[in-house]
Amino acid sequence: MPPAFADLAPTLDGRLVRVEPLRAEHEDALFAAASDPAVWRWMPVNAIADRAAFADWMTSALARTEQGLEAAFCVSDRDGRPIGSTRYLALRPEHRSLEIGWTWVTPAAWNTGANAETKLLLIEHAFEQLGCMRVEFKTDARNERSRRALEALGCRFDGIFRRHMVVQDGDIRDSAWYSVVDTDWPDVRARLRARVERKA
Repeated sequence: MPPAFADLAPTLDGRLVRVEPLRAEHEDALFAAASDPAVWRWMPVNAIADRAAFADWMTSALARTEQGLEAAFCVSDRDGRPIGSTRYLALRPEHRSLEIGWTWVTPAAWNTGANAETKLLLIEHAFEQLGCMRVEFKTDARNERSRRALEALGCRFDGIFRRHMVVQDGDIRDSAWYSVVDTDWPDVRARLRARVERKA
């Protein structure tokens, strides 16, 4: 049997957010948080096309977590209101590597530090508890907002995978890849902590 990450889906508490394992009871609140089409503009699927589409998104996230293929999380604000979701995926424990993706936050929480602290908690857990040497991210190459956010976090641009995915409405997506490696982590951690401190 291949190696596996231990404690892949903990509850992580920060000053602005709580990141906890996704559960079925989060669905209604997350559907409300996800209702702005801007959340899904650059995602591979439009999970708010209708209520059934969001139920399918939830079912898939929970099933892939149950199967050990991913670890899906609900992100809540300091008052306990769900404001978004994210996942560990592309798990490669034998190479001490994983991806953080499927990340979205309701627009009301944009520019509040919620995304920065979510990334801080997940990257910190990956390096300091899971023993990773690489954490990676990918986004639609046309998604300038996401790319600026990743660069502001201190992620390194690794390149473009051309014609990488078929996404919403049969569109062909080029994906921009970014990463943080273990030798980057002290500087990235300091940058993320400073950003969260300014918002807390």
